[in-house]
Amino acid sequence: MQKTLRSQRADGGLTYNRILEAAGELFASTGFAETTNKMIAARADVDIASINYHFGSRNGLYQAVLVDAHRRLISVDHLQQLAATNLPAREKLKKLIEAMVNNATVDRGWHARVLSREFLSPTSNLKALQESVIPAKLPFFLDILSEITALPPGDPALLRCFASVMAPCAMLLVVGPNVFSFADEIHRMPKKVLTEHLFCFAIAGLEAVGRDHAHRNGESPSTAR
Repeated sequence: MQKTLRSQRADGGLTYNRILEAAGELFASTGFAETTNKMIAARADVDIASINYHFGSRNGLYQAVLVDAHRRLISVDHLQQLAATNLPAREKLKKLIEAMVNNATVDRGWHARVLSREFLSPTSNLKALQESVIPAKLPFFLDILSEITALPPGDPALLRCFASVMAPCAMLLVVGPNVFSFADEIHRMPKKVLTEHLFCFAIAGLEAVGRDHAHRNGESPSTAR
């Protein structure tokens, strides 16, 4: 009996992942509005009832796809592992940017394309990221930015810093190849070159924010970070 239950659980996990992959590919290429459960079931080689069983609805499936896509871009596990290291905050930021550059440009997998579609034309399902994934990841980023700029935790300026640092990385997702000629050139650049550029650009801005904060508070800006 236990063996049968384990087999059922394993089969269920395989079916779940097969549906998720098939849906991710279709949502990325066709879009949420144009992708039907029938199309997903055919691609995953399952019946439509399996989609409802595992995900509740097409909306539930799309939300699961968005969450998984965001995880592939940068996962909570990766952030936790990075936070546990003794690396200086600057090196942590550089590694984060490197990971996002690599995951946003590697073969333009469906995870990058489905996020690109959602960011360019948001649906009500974006709340799945806003309410679960992003809040779980945001504190790790803010801690790094706080250490670099010397802004105290909770300072509203840290959110502005976060937006400024993440926006260029997000553009790698939104402006993919075959959209604009300059986008093709950017995606052909070596990932190391892109990482170095985005890191230098981010650090320059963060240092300026840190200096302004120190000046307004009558402090001497630190260059040791």
